[in-house]
Amino acid sequence: MIGYIEGEILCREPDGILIKAGGIGYEVLLDPITLERTMAESAVSGSVSLFIYYHVTERQPKPVLIGFLSPDDKAFFQLFITVAAIGPMKAIKALTKPVAQVARAIEDKDTAFLSQLSGIGKRTAEKIIATLHGKVSMFAGSVVADAPDAPEPEIAMEKEDISQQVGDVLVEQLGHSPASARRMIKEAFERNPGISTPEDLFDEIYKESR
Repeated sequence: MIGYIEGEILCREPDGILIKAGGIGYEVLLDPITLERTMAESAVSGSVSLFIYYHVTERQPKPVLIGFLSPDDKAFFQLFITVAAIGPMKAIKALTKPVAQVARAIEDKDTAFLSQLSGIGKRTAEKIIATLHGKVSMFAGSVVADAPDAPEPEIAMEKEDISQQVGDVLVEQLGHSPASARRMIKEAFERNPGISTPEDLFDEIYKESR
C-alpha cells in the first residue's frame, strides 16, 4: 500500500495532480485547498511531498490515492470519513475550508459554517457534529503568540526577498491580482512573524486564505 509520495508534478488536473516518483506517474486526488498549496510549493521548490490515503473497496475496485501535505491533515480526513454518508470521495470535495477552521466549527457546533462546505447540507452538518464533536480539538489550531520585537535590518530584507518571490508566484502562476497577493502576504506575516522561507510563507497564506 502507498502511504507517501515525493516527486515532481507532471501536470495539474481538475481535482488533483499527476506526480512523477521513481519513474512512475501517480494520479493523486487533492482537496481544493491542498491542490492550491501543492501547486504553490511546487512552483517554489520544484517538487512536492504528499502523505497518501489509499482507498480501494469492492464497490471502488480501482485504487484511489488521496494526498495530504501533513500527517495531521490526513488524520483529520480519516476521522471526517467516519461520519455516516461521508465517504472519501465526498470528503475530498467537501473540504473547501482549512482543516483548522472545519475542526473549530465542529467543536463550536457551528452548523452554519459546516453547511458552507461543498455538498454538505444542514442535516449532514449536524451528523458531522454528532459524530466528531470532542474528537477534533487537536486540529483546531492554537492562538498565535505575540509578535516579537522589530526585526534587524538584515532580517527585514530577507522577508522582503521572500515576499517578492512568493508574490511573483501568486500573481504570475496562481492568478491572484497584485493587490490580493500583497494583502495575503501582509496578513500571513502578521499572523506568524517567524516566517523565514518561501515555503513557510505559502503554508501560512493557505492556512487561512483558501
